Amino acid sequence: MSRPAGCDAGDDVLRSELRALGRADGVSVVRRLSGGAVADTWLMTCADGTHMVGKTLADAVPGLFQTEADGLAALAGTGCVATPRVIAVTRRMLLLEALPDRDDSERSWEAFADDLAALHRSTTGDRFGWHDDGYLGRLRQVNTWTANGHEFFAQHRLLRYLAEPLAEQALTAADRRAVERLCARLPEVIPAMPAVLTHGDLWAANLLSRPGGRITVIDPAISRTWAEVDLSMLRCCPRPAASQRFFARYQERNPSPAGWTARMPVLHLREQLSVIAHFGASATRAITHTRSTLAPFYVRN
Repeated sequence: MSRPAGCDAGDDVLRSELRALGRADGVSVVRRLSGGAVADTWLMTCADGTHMVGKTLADAVPGLFQTEADGLAALAGTGCVATPRVIAVTRRMLLLEALPDRDDSERSWEAFADDLAALHRSTTGDRFGWHDDGYLGRLRQVNTWTANGHEFFAQHRLLRYLAEPLAEQALTAADRRAVERLCARLPEVIPAMPAVLTHGDLWAANLLSRPGGRITVIDPAISRTWAEVDLSMLRCCPRPAASQRFFARYQERNPSPAGWTARMPVLHLREQLSVIAHFGASATRAITHTRSTLAPFYVRN
């Protein structure tokens, strides 16, 4: 396996895992990819001209990559959304088929809206959570089965981050009390909605395409929760202009309760608090957005 310019000793984990799988001799070139916030990501060219992507993490907690692979399998099993093929998974590596960059045509975004709406419509239920905990980034995503969606979102998607050490350092007592007040009033802010199977980390960076342009999801953090959680990630994170067609088409296929756009920042607090819990006071943008969303829930003197 050659090591091109720009590739560093960080690929030692990749090489070790490939050897353990008996695949090292079949890889001719390995190149680091950008964009991995948690794991190192590698594009491998095989001797037969095919390509694979490997995600590696030297200190991965047990089950991290298996949980990701299981999430991809659960999504693929619905027949609604496209996912990459999982080639192999170890404690320190996830090996996937390589996919092209995302097709950002309006046609592809409309088709993805059809796919996601079908996923959400076909998986409705009355229990929130999942049969295993997962991960959002490096932190555990608590998926304890809960009958009430407001309780689930409050306890396991918002309040759970307040006890993380970096979040404790970055957020003030007033910030934490505002989160608690929001959680107490959540039924006033978010209408009752069914639980559906969600991707859970559905922002544009976690979307690629299959050959032919079908948008394909990667890096899931699945659970059964409100469909609008997926919408909030796509709405509140940076996104291409063509994705505007996604929202119009999705609402045609699976309409949200009235006022859904106003709820997006509240639902996106889960992601903002997760970022703060990962990066602490250096997550200045997430802290600013969090305080802006929480503004109605601060006590003013």
